[in-house]
Amino acid sequence: MKTVRVRVRRQDGPGKPSRWEEFALPYQPNMNVIFCLMEIQRNPVTAQGARTMPVVWESHCLEEVCGACTMLVNGKVRQACSALVDQLAQPIVLSPMTKFPVQRDLVVDRRRMFSDLIKIKGWIPIQGSYDLGPGPRMSPSDQEWAYTLSTCMTCGCCLEACPNVNDASGFIGPAAISQARLFNTHPTGKMNAAERIEALMEPGGISDCGNAQNCVEVCPKQIPLTTSIGSMGRAVSLHALRRLLGD
Repeated sequence: MKTVRVRVRRQDGPGKPSRWEEFALPYQPNMNVIFCLMEIQRNPVTAQGARTMPVVWESHCLEEVCGACTMLVNGKVRQACSALVDQLAQPIVLSPMTKFPVQRDLVVDRRRMFSDLIKIKGWIPIQGSYDLGPGPRMSPSDQEWAYTLSTCMTCGCCLEACPNVNDASGFIGPAAISQARLFNTHPTGKMNAAERIEALMEPGGISDCGNAQNCVEVCPKQIPLTTSIGSMGRAVSLHALRRLLGD
């Protein structure tokens, strides 16, 4: 019977030593990596016949929408739900992202990404919970490119691929910069544009981008992250100049 071999990097908890375990699974047509992990969960026995603990991972939508199942698959950061076994070299090597603290096995703590969204005020402020009526209108062309930016699922792919995101840097990363651009161009979000720009002027802000452009290569939603970084870089420069001249 044809089998699928899967190597998983295991870690029992934060700060614990890691180890590799290999599994052999019966092949089925149209398998994806999540299916493989579910099979291991049902029968956690290694390829050597040793019983082990089920592999821990995260998944929710299974449609590449939530970003929860992001991990390294054969060394490339991507979503496990869209990684088809038939398109992968074996053994399939699964490991957690390296730019986030490992919680256990393939689960990482992406809390820093949500903290960065708070820092750049990644939301539209609305006063009260009552009906405010229809909001400001946007042209179809603005809606089209803004929608692309709004598809960001905070998966962490861009941070994982960015060489400027590391232990020695506080770089905020491409995702938060792109979201700042999204909300700064929204008719209501413009009211807080200066606050978002000033957040990007702080240490770890947009000036720490090294323009490696890895982020745009790995983004599963094909968000034009480098375009957003360039746009916000211009906005930061203009804001700094106006502040210098006392405008």
